[in-house]
Amino acid sequence: MMPVDRVQNSALELFKESLRTSRISFTLDVDDVSTFSGENPIRNIPTDPETLQYLRDLITFILNGRTIIFTYNIALLVILVLFSLLHLKERIKEKSKWRIIEQESTTGSECLRKTADSSEIIDENEAESSSSSTLEGSLSSQGTFKRADADVERQPLLGTQRRQAPSENSSGCLVRGLKPLLMYQPQPIPLINRTLPSNGTSLFVLAFMGLNVFYHFYQLPLESKFFFAFADRAGIVFVVNLPILYLLGAKNQPLKLLTGHSYEALIIYHRRVGELLCFEAFVHFASMLIWQVWLSPSWLKTGSFYHYITHPLVLLGLGAFVSYELLYFTSLGSFRERWYEIFLASHVVLQIAALAFLWLHFFTSRPYVLASLVIFLVDRLVWRLWMKSARFTADLTVLDDDQTLFLSADWDIPSGGRQCMGPLRQSIRHGWHPADHVFVSIPVLGRSHSLQAHPFTIASAAPVANCAQSSNHAWLGLLIRVQSGFTSNLLDYARSNSRVDVRLDGPYGSQDPLNMLRSCENAVLVAGGSGIAVTFPMAWSLATTHRGKRQVHLFWVIHSRTQLSWIPEERIAELRKFGVHVTIPEPTNEAGRPDITGYVADLASISEGRLGMVVSGPDGLNRTARNACSEAVRSGADIQLRVEKFGW
Repeated sequence: MMPVDRVQNSALELFKESLRTSRISFTLDVDDVSTFSGENPIRNIPTDPETLQYLRDLITFILNGRTIIFTYNIALLVILVLFSLLHLKERIKEKSKWRIIEQESTTGSECLRKTADSSEIIDENEAESSSSSTLEGSLSSQGTFKRADADVERQPLLGTQRRQAPSENSSGCLVRGLKPLLMYQPQPIPLINRTLPSNGTSLFVLAFMGLNVFYHFYQLPLESKFFFAFADRAGIVFVVNLPILYLLGAKNQPLKLLTGHSYEALIIYHRRVGELLCFEAFVHFASMLIWQVWLSPSWLKTGSFYHYITHPLVLLGLGAFVSYELLYFTSLGSFRERWYEIFLASHVVLQIAALAFLWLHFFTSRPYVLASLVIFLVDRLVWRLWMKSARFTADLTVLDDDQTLFLSADWDIPSGGRQCMGPLRQSIRHGWHPADHVFVSIPVLGRSHSLQAHPFTIASAAPVANCAQSSNHAWLGLLIRVQSGFTSNLLDYARSNSRVDVRLDGPYGSQDPLNMLRSCENAVLVAGGSGIAVTFPMAWSLATTHRGKRQVHLFWVIHSRTQLSWIPEERIAELRKFGVHVTIPEPTNEAGRPDITGYVADLASISEGRLGMVVSGPDGLNRTARNACSEAVRSGADIQLRVEKFGW
């Protein structure tokens, strides 16, 4: 007769082998099980057909779930193809529109830019207006010039004439009703003050979550005796989403080419997928404990709870679970704002640890772990540290507010320059596009800082790609607002040093906002504070490189007058000379917040043709501008909107 423990262990090992190989490893009939128990039947070993059928069904449900989940990636691929086709269609439409708008301005724009670069004297009145808060010259076609001696700060932002909204036909009612609803951004969640995205983004996230809920419960029995299948499905849903998490978090990814959105626009989806994975990991862990303690048949248990929890397989799973939960908590916005350096370091260490634990935890996860590791290493090592990294000696300047730094560097772009970049963009030495950003590392600040990389938007105009010249010169400038940690240490260093060696990783960004503006007859750029680093290069590009039959408006909200030093006075004057309508209201610390809603409503009512708007600023400004556009669209305006959110 075979001992009881040996028979139980044999049945358990056959059960585990079925799960490991993803196929039933034994026939599970009465004769087979009876051979384990010999002449004397043993109470704990299932020998009746009903119990054997239960075990067969349990394994079948588990393995069917693993087969079903394979179609999840196919479903995501189909969705990605649809979005890529929509993006391609929109890109073709935009390109045809901007060709019409810019067809007569190609030669003139280059001449105008050369004139601006070589000009020695700028009109005195225009130079003075760049440091004030006037709207001089805005919407000149509508007859809204202000007299030089008028108190322009107390006058309306725009004229009072409004164009009647076009009457809606039946075919456009649905679109006009849906678009403003998707564009609208709700108020932050009370108590926790968490910022919500637009309704369109929220609906997309909910649809993604719903797809995962569907795959979690599809053909899953809800009886307690099959609870192990529920716990296993949670682990499988976690694993199949793992490569998606790393792909959305990568700085260099194919999704940008397919959808037009670079990683900073997709980071919100990276965070939501991360939250989903942490939830599924918790469900998997808690469900396995519930199964072991309360629901598992006695003949499937491995002994005491201590024996179960200290099993190597379970300990490895606990290691992966704890690593990913720590990743979640150290990625919260409140944590990033207070301890950004810790967030950066822990993100790398915990990810590697989590992948190692998960690889050893279960055989089924290994293909997904390997794919995630490849994405992580290629992005970090091949792209960021090798192909897109460059070293420079930069100048440091402490600006007037004593809390902002300007880091600048210049160099000759290699022969061929940006023309050689193609879809695989090279390092910053080969140039950049408007509103791109780079990651900055400054080893001289300390050993820990040499391993850190902090993102900053390039505030200077992008170098112009000139096919007639073998090389161009690049002037790069970064506005660095001082916070704690890295920026505070850099400010202390800048007080006694005017130059510093830096490593720049980049450029990163998307041309989608600029391409959208180029396809519109009216381009509006709204910036709040340091958001001018995003909007100024776009306005400069529209005024010089991509001139056309369009009205360009730049609206910059500043907190104090010292922030005017962030953009040189002569640059603002040049924008006005090029025809850009620059508006700088009174600083908010003197006059309160400007009427962004009224500004957008006036522009939408008097503008002819399509209106494109790019907004970059703090959450409150972004939400106000977004909702103002939503209301204007509801009234019949044709508005395209892009929000470039900045922050950690």
